[in-house]
Amino acid sequence: MKLVVQRVVKCDLKINGKIFSSIGYGMVIFIGISKEDDLSLLNKLAYKISKLRIFNDEFGKMNKNINEINGEILLVSQFTLCADTKKGNRPSFIAAASPENAIKIYNSFIEELKNHINTKIQTGKFGADMKINLINDGPVTIIL
Repeated sequence: MKLVVQRVVKCDLKINGKIFSSIGYGMVIFIGISKEDDLSLLNKLAYKISKLRIFNDEFGKMNKNINEINGEILLVSQFTLCADTKKGNRPSFIAAASPENAIKIYNSFIEELKNHINTKIQTGKFGADMKINLINDGPVTIIL
């Protein structure tokens, strides 16, 4: 499983030209689920995200977590994070989980996040073609 966490000022996610979800200050998390992944890491990752100190305190130091700033989260499934580019120029997605397995893990991760995050959690739509407009703050991007 690969997570790309971006600190954002705001983010809008559109499907078919219409806003599906949006957040203000917080995190956009892209999640790539591979064939080898299961439910065993979800609690640990959700806890880690809830404690990740990537938000500035009053002195401009990254000392605050998402709950301390009442930030919002947008979670987006992104199978392309499982891309293998070792051979050739066309990425291989053979390592990505099947859609049936990935959606179960994705939905379970949403529930785990809700157990650790005190504020709004928005999502994309699994398997949809999404257009994401975000303003990265910092920029701060963390890969878990």
